[in-house]
Amino acid sequence: MDASRPAARADGVVTTLAFAGITAAIMQTLVTPLLADLPKLLHTTPSNAAWVITATLVTGTVCVPVFGRLGDLVGKRRMLLACAVPLFAGSVVCALSSSVLPVIIGRCLQGMGMGMVPLGIALLRDVVPQEKLSSSIALVSASMGIGGGLGLPIAAAVAQYATWRALFWGSAGLAAVVTVLLWFCVPDVPAAAKGQRFDLPGALGLAVGLGCLLLAISKGGDWGWTSGTVLGLFGVAIVMLLAWGGWETRTRDPLIDLRTTARPRVLLTNLASIFVGFGMYASMLVLPQLLQFPEATGYGLGQSMLAAGLWMAPGGIMMMLVSPLGGKLTNARGPKTTLISGALVIAAGYGLSLALMGSAWGITLTIIVVNSGVGLAYGSMPALIMGSVPLSETAAANGFNALMRSLGTSVGAAVIGVVLSQSTTTMGGHTFTSENGFRTVLLVGCGIALVAVAIAAAIPAARTGASDAVPDAGADPATGTGPEQAVVRA
Repeated sequence: MDASRPAARADGVVTTLAFAGITAAIMQTLVTPLLADLPKLLHTTPSNAAWVITATLVTGTVCVPVFGRLGDLVGKRRMLLACAVPLFAGSVVCALSSSVLPVIIGRCLQGMGMGMVPLGIALLRDVVPQEKLSSSIALVSASMGIGGGLGLPIAAAVAQYATWRALFWGSAGLAAVVTVLLWFCVPDVPAAAKGQRFDLPGALGLAVGLGCLLLAISKGGDWGWTSGTVLGLFGVAIVMLLAWGGWETRTRDPLIDLRTTARPRVLLTNLASIFVGFGMYASMLVLPQLLQFPEATGYGLGQSMLAAGLWMAPGGIMMMLVSPLGGKLTNARGPKTTLISGALVIAAGYGLSLALMGSAWGITLTIIVVNSGVGLAYGSMPALIMGSVPLSETAAANGFNALMRSLGTSVGAAVIGVVLSQSTTTMGGHTFTSENGFRTVLLVGCGIALVAVAIAAAIPAARTGASDAVPDAGADPATGTGPEQAVVRA
């Protein structure tokens, strides 16, 4: 048998899964260039139009851990295809809509496609040779950031030179291509947790708890942090998540094994993921605003929507280039070192931004550095997780890690929104964010990245044992062990 054929097939699988992750991430930033125009385009109020963003965030975050567990139970390829269907359907619904409600429904469907990334990462453990596993995990994991970085300028160009519906027809085309590639390029492997039951009460409890928490965080600035609605949502979230945690520790086949996630290696990795997610989002929110603010402010750079997207695009490209290097660093020094390095690079990028925020090229350099750190950090997290959980929980554990990243971006959006809204200046009768407000957010981003460094440094070294190993492609699906099982280094 030609030895190059399995390697070639593995490369095809990695390319397909990375493309699927990039496509799913593009859906998140797809409507960002349209934010100011959405109320007019959809004949609604600005507060209602904001749900076009919020719906995707909440739906995606809730579905990711649920789809991850289903991947362990019924097969990861089957669930990847199941994620591609609502991705396509949601795009078509949005493209055909003329009012806000159908667009929100379509965006909810698109959010369901976010489960592709953790499912894809978990599938790599089954089909990619051990020597290529770290770099493959790094690339697919970073695809979320890559898609976000590339999606913004692409969406800006389409929005500026074509109709807004073209964005959704384009995303429908991407989803169709992803479906075809998944069908033909990704092999079907046995379900790792076959025979176990799906924890429906756990899924519903997590969905309600997370949904209320994310709604309160994302809409708190609009509704008022001390309003009865927001406080009520926080209260329901706390009660539901506590009840969910109690249920998960008692049921036989939990949605997420909290005993596994409580292991220091997994727990600290997930905690670091929250801070890295915050750190990534701070740059994506602030730097485009600095590029587009009028020059008359004294600190804005007066760039058009398309030009701002193009100045930001090198960050997404750099993330794509750095991810494989992160895999090599993981192989050489272990995923913990890669995570620490990534968080340090993010902090350095924010430090750089304080000196270079006065020019477009300086902001481009900043986003290149920050996204390089994000690429390193995001690529290391799944390796740390998969080196600490049984094979039968791989997809669910990666889904939970993706949930932690999303939680970080949601909290980051809320905190940054509060800082920017409280740091304003007035000029010509208009009130807008002051230069000190932007600098404060950049300092916060630097501090958050340094907190991630401290958390990552506290992650304990891997134990030499089955539960802390990433099995090779020939490992037994039931136990996650094999004759040449490789231990992930600290």
